[in-house]
Amino acid sequence: MQDEQTRTVLVTGAGGGVGRATTQALAERGFRVYAAVREPGGEVPRHPDVRTLRLDVTDPAGIADAAALVRSDGCTALHGIVNNAGIIVQGPLELVSPHDLRHQFDVNVFGAVAVTQAFLPLLRTGHGRLVNITAATARVAGPFFGPISASKAALQSLSDAQRLELAHWGLPVVVIEPGLIDTTIFSKAAAATAKAKAALSPAQLALYEAQVDAVDAAFAKSKPAAPEIVADAVVKALTARKPQPRYTVGPDTRLLGLLARLPLRTRDRLLAGVMGLNKIPAAR
Repeated sequence: MQDEQTRTVLVTGAGGGVGRATTQALAERGFRVYAAVREPGGEVPRHPDVRTLRLDVTDPAGIADAAALVRSDGCTALHGIVNNAGIIVQGPLELVSPHDLRHQFDVNVFGAVAVTQAFLPLLRTGHGRLVNITAATARVAGPFFGPISASKAALQSLSDAQRLELAHWGLPVVVIEPGLIDTTIFSKAAAATAKAKAALSPAQLALYEAQVDAVDAAFAKSKPAAPEIVADAVVKALTARKPQPRYTVGPDTRLLGLLARLPLRTRDRLLAGVMGLNKIPAAR
């Protein structure tokens, strides 16, 4: 295994809040970081040990090119792969377009798998660790967050399977499960939702208007945590002698973990109450 001062980690989605904080935290601890971004010009931390890598997780050819570029840069082994790149598709599942739903899985699930497959040989050589960023909603799907919840649940299931598959080589697979984090991913999701709404008819919009307004009001009261708490969990996953298979980050994540253990009807009733859905008269 490489000395900590020369350990190299790949972080996808490095231009976003969590990715940027993670890249900064790792670089400050002596890691060399390939900060992967979909488009050049992202807000990647400026540090001597940070190298920006253009990588679109939905482009197989681009992923292969990125892996080849890392090798040609002299990297022969990776200590970590951090699959952080992700998007949020939200809204009533009845009204989510097939294109948007597929794109949700292309980025959050298929993209993470494709990146792992391309860089796993380097990880195996470095006796490294695979870290996948999921979400609290992977365990409890909230109303109007079906696409993001399902995609993160899929990534969590794949992580559970690969944890056993890679144990043969002693390669830990770690899931980081954050809750509500203060990043631009939510504003980007809101903008995408507004764009999708523009294509709907007034009758379609009216179907869920009251419910969506109630959920939005409930989330407006939430206090998102700083992205640095996720970065700290990633650092722990990459440096602990025996990393845990899962790190939950944030108080809301722990609360959803408790909800996940309840009977479904009880859980649904509690979620409906917290999100104000129980105050809306049933449709006739």
